[in-house]
Amino acid sequence: MTSLPSAADLNLFPVLPAIIVATGMCLLLLIDLWIPEDKKNRTAWLAQGILVTAFIVNLFTFNITDTAVLGMYVADRATAFLNMVTLFTTFICIFLAMDYLKRIGAERGEFYSLILFSASGAMFMASANDLIVIFVALELLSIPLYVMAAFRYRYVPGEELTQTEINSEEAGMKYFILGAFASAFYVYGAALVYGGTGSTNLSVIFQSVALIGGDITSGSLTLLVLGAGLILVGLGFKIAVFPFHMWTPDVYEGSPTNVTAFMSVAAKIGGVAALARILVSGLPALAAGTGENAAWQLAVSSVAILTMVLGNFVAIQQSNMKRMLAYSSIAHGGYLLMAIAAAGTIGNSASTMTAISVYLLTYMFTNLGAFAVVIAIEKPDGTGTDIEDLAGLSRSQPFLAGLMTLFMLSLVGIPATAGFIGKYFVFAAAVQAELYLLAIVGILTSVASAYYYMRPVIAMYLADEDAQGDPAEGATQYVRWAIYLSGAGVLLLGLIPGLATGLIEGLVMVASTGF
Repeated sequence: MTSLPSAADLNLFPVLPAIIVATGMCLLLLIDLWIPEDKKNRTAWLAQGILVTAFIVNLFTFNITDTAVLGMYVADRATAFLNMVTLFTTFICIFLAMDYLKRIGAERGEFYSLILFSASGAMFMASANDLIVIFVALELLSIPLYVMAAFRYRYVPGEELTQTEINSEEAGMKYFILGAFASAFYVYGAALVYGGTGSTNLSVIFQSVALIGGDITSGSLTLLVLGAGLILVGLGFKIAVFPFHMWTPDVYEGSPTNVTAFMSVAAKIGGVAALARILVSGLPALAAGTGENAAWQLAVSSVAILTMVLGNFVAIQQSNMKRMLAYSSIAHGGYLLMAIAAAGTIGNSASTMTAISVYLLTYMFTNLGAFAVVIAIEKPDGTGTDIEDLAGLSRSQPFLAGLMTLFMLSLVGIPATAGFIGKYFVFAAAVQAELYLLAIVGILTSVASAYYYMRPVIAMYLADEDAQGDPAEGATQYVRWAIYLSGAGVLLLGLIPGLATGLIEGLVMVASTGF
């Protein structure tokens, strides 16, 4: 007779931050039924309360190194840190949504439940220790994003859809269809890994493919390599890396801008964290030959190089801010893959996880701040997001223009900004792993990116004197709070990097072998 696991076996406390967000989402969905249509900001504030509660509980998990839920969940400093980044991201994006949804005529309380639902998926992806749990968390992250991408769509009998509503519907449909294909690739890859090891648990997989003392037949090794490749395809879609990036520009442009801001960060947190869990914790010793480097290192490095080159050089051609930031997001996915590739060198996992965690934190503040400024100048009908619409903003909104300049400089990676700290750690990890070509390409593409990141700055400060600047009607109180929080994060992390490095000192993902 099978006995039920005890509370000690489940060890739920390390999982509590993600559980709070998930259960809070369910309660919020019910509570919203009694909140009047014109008072949906109350739903938003309740969502913020759930996030603050989860954040406080998460602080008590930073020094826990353990497994939970029968070994399917890993509690370590990486989990706690990435939970913190996810909660920060969601907190800022709810501020972006509070007035923006009302302006575009899409204020519905279920939005805040959807964003919490998606955030819980990212948190579970960052901590999952099992391929099946990662798949479930991937769907928790993705399905709400499909709905939110189409949130502008509003069917009213007898009324003709606007082009913006059509674009939003198209964005949600494209994201859903391509996301379903990506999930299928992941499931097939997980099945092949299971076929090669007999388990979906990452700790067991690690022991099965251990380079020293491992007993792997050629058939099992083939299944593992193919499985790892298909998993890279499935999660590469979420990170938006080449050649799985094609959905990104259209979905970013068609989605409501606050949703675009959230997916640009949350999807990367979940995708990168899950990929790191699988490759760094589960398959670090998977090697095709007898060398020290993992068999997947060359593939990940190649994808990283192609992603950085394509993302940065195609972004140069864009005239719309949302499409430009979409290709920018693709390029940053390449920088994150650079850090994962560095973990393919045995003994380099500590610097890899440090680089990934710092990069995600700095990217979060920088990217959300840039999208917040786009929301400030966007018109209710979705227009006003071209680079030329920023012309003269330094005259009408000097403080807003100054912060946008800060965000653009940080995306380039200029010293004294958060972006510089993130790229420093990523490049250092690549150099430490002796991936010199990868580091050189990363540096050169970062230099090239200055061309298109400076275009909005030039428009704001060097436009014709006749350009009076946008009044930034979208810069409401809550949007400004989001911009100020993001700006403070970019400055503080750039000037005092110890704020981040202190939290991640000794950060290594847990494996049963102490890897």
